[in-house]
Amino acid sequence: MDNRPIGVFDSGLGGLSIVRQLVAALPSEDIVYFGDTGRVPYGTRSQQTIIRYAREDIDFLLQHDVKMIIAACGTVSAVLPQSEIARLPVPFFGVLASASNAACRSTRSGRIGVIGTASAINSGAYQRYIHNVLPQAEIFTQPCPLFVPLVENGLIAEDNQITNLTAEMYLAPIRSSDVDVLILGCTHYPLISGIISKAVGPDVALIDTGKETVIDVAGFLAKNDMLHDKDSVGTKRYFVSDDIDGFSGIAEELLGEKITNIEKVDFEK
Repeated sequence: MDNRPIGVFDSGLGGLSIVRQLVAALPSEDIVYFGDTGRVPYGTRSQQTIIRYAREDIDFLLQHDVKMIIAACGTVSAVLPQSEIARLPVPFFGVLASASNAACRSTRSGRIGVIGTASAINSGAYQRYIHNVLPQAEIFTQPCPLFVPLVENGLIAEDNQITNLTAEMYLAPIRSSDVDVLILGCTHYPLISGIISKAVGPDVALIDTGKETVIDVAGFLAKNDMLHDKDSVGTKRYFVSDDIDGFSGIAEELLGEKITNIEKVDFEK
């Protein structure tokens, strides 16, 4: 058994969708979460900047003696080179592989949609991975850069007019492409999955990157005898790089519980 915490990081609060899945699947595990709210979004940055931010996020989590790191960020998962991952002293999971594998298993027509940040889509990483698994797949991609700031600002209600109009604009090409599965290639996106589903139509299965990643993480921990051995509910610590109050309000809504243990991190120091 390994009683060290699981480390999770994201550009903001979207990674809480993975925390929610972790708590449901592995309630005994301790979790350390870092949301880089002071530098969100990552998806509009250059690859060099994204890699630098990811290094800093990972190094921060390693200071907390985590047993595993989950990049709860589709952009980092798509951009971070394998050479960076190989140097890490603990196992690393991104969301890209888990979501792509799930989409390849689920599709009946071979027509797969992928939405994500501009950096994630433009990297071509999802396209390459899917074609390695399912060479005959037809892939239709769409960057949705406004989804992250909409979620970060709490505009996630299914009847929110701004978010619904944005989804209709972005997802019209996906709807007309006749895909049967759609990868939500950013962990912010499951938080507005109802709006996205309405925009693409009921016949399109949504692939929740967080859910699929946690399934793989749970299997890995069990296989490698790394699960926490206690019966009680695990602890959760939250760190952000900007305003604590702005994060806590939305986080409590998403996780359905009161959050008091949030600390601010100042990378400049």
